Amino acid sequence: MTETRWFSQPYPPEGASAAEGIRNQLGRPELDLLTILVRESAQNSWDARLVTSSLPVDYRIDMWTVGPAHTLAWRELLLEGAPARAENFPLRETLRQGSLRLLAVSDRNTRGLGGPTRADDAVGSEHDFVSFIRNIGEPRDVALGGGTYGFGKGIFYLLSRPGTVVVHTRCRTSGGDYETRLIGCALWKSYVAAEKQGDRRYTGRHWWGNTSGAVVEPLVDHEAETTAHRLGLRSFGPEETGTTVVVIDPHLDDLEASEAADYMAETIAWHLWPKMIANGDKPPAMSFSVTCHGVPHPVPDPRDTRPLNMFVAAHEVMTGPDGSDLECRKPKRHLGRLGLVKRIMPPLEPTRASRMLDIEDLVHHVCLMRPAELVVTYHPGPKPSSANQGYAGVFRADHTMDEIYAKAEPPTHDAWNPQSLGRPESTFVQTTFRRISEALDGLLSLGGIARPGVSNVALGAASSLFSGLVGGAWGIGGATAYSRPGSTATCPSEQENVEEDTSRLPSDHTVRRAAPSATDGRVAGETAGDGRFVSDRQTFNETMGNGTTGRRHRRPRVQYVGNPYYEDRDNTSVLVQEFRLPVPGPQRVRIDLAVTLPGSGGRETDPPLGAIMPALVGWEDGEGFLHTSEACVMEGGESVLRALVRPAPDTMTEIDIKVEAVKTP
Repeated sequence: MTETRWFSQPYPPEGASAAEGIRNQLGRPELDLLTILVRESAQNSWDARLVTSSLPVDYRIDMWTVGPAHTLAWRELLLEGAPARAENFPLRETLRQGSLRLLAVSDRNTRGLGGPTRADDAVGSEHDFVSFIRNIGEPRDVALGGGTYGFGKGIFYLLSRPGTVVVHTRCRTSGGDYETRLIGCALWKSYVAAEKQGDRRYTGRHWWGNTSGAVVEPLVDHEAETTAHRLGLRSFGPEETGTTVVVIDPHLDDLEASEAADYMAETIAWHLWPKMIANGDKPPAMSFSVTCHGVPHPVPDPRDTRPLNMFVAAHEVMTGPDGSDLECRKPKRHLGRLGLVKRIMPPLEPTRASRMLDIEDLVHHVCLMRPAELVVTYHPGPKPSSANQGYAGVFRADHTMDEIYAKAEPPTHDAWNPQSLGRPESTFVQTTFRRISEALDGLLSLGGIARPGVSNVALGAASSLFSGLVGGAWGIGGATAYSRPGSTATCPSEQENVEEDTSRLPSDHTVRRAAPSATDGRVAGETAGDGRFVSDRQTFNETMGNGTTGRRHRRPRVQYVGNPYYEDRDNTSVLVQEFRLPVPGPQRVRIDLAVTLPGSGGRETDPPLGAIMPALVGWEDGEGFLHTSEACVMEGGESVLRALVRPAPDTMTEIDIKVEAVKTP
């Protein structure tokens, strides 16, 4: 007859591990508990994948508060046989509180916790149950797996305030049948209990399940499914295998439940994005979801999320022909592959998840991973010279080196520490970082050789120093300045706007518009129908067919709206210049782009060999439709139009929008 209750482990004569020692095996990681939970549990799920299945591993996190229909079952079932003193078993107080909060980490399309349920029977190759439930510190048995020594499962106990979890799993038996298992586990601290026979020491490890035999066993099949239903846990499908670990009363780091759900969804994207992207014809290896009280909290798509899209691009470079092979020359060994991308980009909005990785407003990092393609860490490199430029890299260790990099990781798998290895293994890891640094030096180099004694400063950085010295940069902002260059006769309000807008020019990638000649008295951005520049205050007489002169018409002109700004379009950053065509009627716009030297007034329209010039992406009309032709007919009026420009890296881009009238029949 099944007797479901708690069993507390006493110290055996030969000794055992105390609960405190097991809880401390994660050390004192820099990452917070929720981040470690995502990383470690996802590694466990990936290592448990069904290698014969083409379906992705389904990984999900659910948080909820136990409702009235299930509260009594939790109290009745999980208090039976519990140690009497709350300091030795804090779950007692947790279950007596008014509400009970749960966090469940589930995977499906995995093999579940199969194999023998007793540690002394686990002599074969299948021992997932005893490795997760009973043993500590077993070496990994999955080739190229994410985990190493299984210490990561301790995060479930650390995250639970009473150090208690309930494990619900479904697996295949050695005979090929399906078996459902349910067991509770608690890990708190060792203690001494006064008993009839005298004081007795306990390890602080507890199991809840079937205690009718010599060893506490999980509830199985019908009993497991019925009890799980009473507790309100999600059931398994007829041919579904996998595992659900329920963390009782989780630490949420002072976050509200919905905030914690958003944070974990973003954390999944930062740490597991390689599993979210398709690889050629293969679909993503894992699918992810997060819910709180049944409400989905979407996991960001890394291809559409800055700056993760840069790491996705670097991954594609790494796996493609443009990737680099990193080698150690002495001793000779192939280390892995590296992919790097560099982009002009607006500053980032740091988030809680990015700050946890020390990624603030600028990306200058290389994502390190082993062949399992689970993120180890983001290794920072030198900062680019421009605040509007960033780079991302991906390094994936070669499969022949996997064991070495795994040995360099701490229990949380979030770093490679060469100092923890002996030679020559430490040399390989040190050389990896050296080769990455060499590749980054090449990526950030502007090329060319400076004369001795001359400073080599990236133009993107220098622009912040010289932006205030750009001469003739008038005609920007919400209106056009009408004065002759060099003249002091300006409208006061317009002059004020010009001075104010000039101060708001981007500091590290200055954008200026074409300045007119100091002798022609014309206003930048305005042309006649034949392309000649004319002043906005000039008018012309439209000649009628009979040679008479009709009413006076205003020439078409460009009215700039604000300063240019960066915006992401189709996974790339572009400069956007908003403008109006205040004169009604159809008008043709075109753009003149050049690279200008800060402070000198010089402009380059013919690039040096191999250099990149700014390019027009297209014209966006008032309805948001993008026209990609070089010259575009647009309707004048009050609508705000946009010119989208792809700037050249490490330069100041000069944007000059020109307009001409379109004759109507």
